[in-house]
Amino acid sequence: MPPKFKFTRDEITAAALDITRREGPSGLTARALAAELGCSVKPIFGLFKNMEEVQQKVYDSAYALYRRYLREDMAKGAYPPYKASGMAYIRFARDEKLLFKLLFMRDRSHEQPEDNPEELKPLIELIQQNLGLGEADAYLFHLEMWIFVHGIATMIATSYLEWDDTLISKVLTDAYMGLRHRYTEQPDAPTQRG
Repeated sequence: MPPKFKFTRDEITAAALDITRREGPSGLTARALAAELGCSVKPIFGLFKNMEEVQQKVYDSAYALYRRYLREDMAKGAYPPYKASGMAYIRFARDEKLLFKLLFMRDRSHEQPEDNPEELKPLIELIQQNLGLGEADAYLFHLEMWIFVHGIATMIATSYLEWDDTLISKVLTDAYMGLRHRYTEQPDAPTQRG
């Protein structure tokens, strides 16, 4: 009969996520996780093949938390939905600095921005609806806006900036309006290819 463990996979994942929130990914070791749970490493490795599997569960949990930030901020109605997505990204960077770094400030050389098209699709569609752009131009608009949002979020996650939501909202509006002008009102604006 296999041994019965007093922890579930979800409980171990939650403890691993808490460690990562406090200490970052490098703080998540089998020994640290066992100490967090108040047990030996045996229950951990009875439910997980290895620490890489635990780390993947932490990544998945952190990403689910980030997605919750997006859903909640976009549903609140405090900002237009597209702007709310950027505000949520930045708020996540402020509230969950180490999880933000885990998700968005790691080596991503093996990834492409297009790797998750289903996630981008609603944002691209918002831009198309709001600005009347074709899909290709809406994607490029989003990429340029995201670079700006990511820069602010990174500076907040690294404690370089301490901006409040009012200032963040203002600079996001400025960037959006500048890009909107470039894409919709300039004679040399990108063509609607999509």
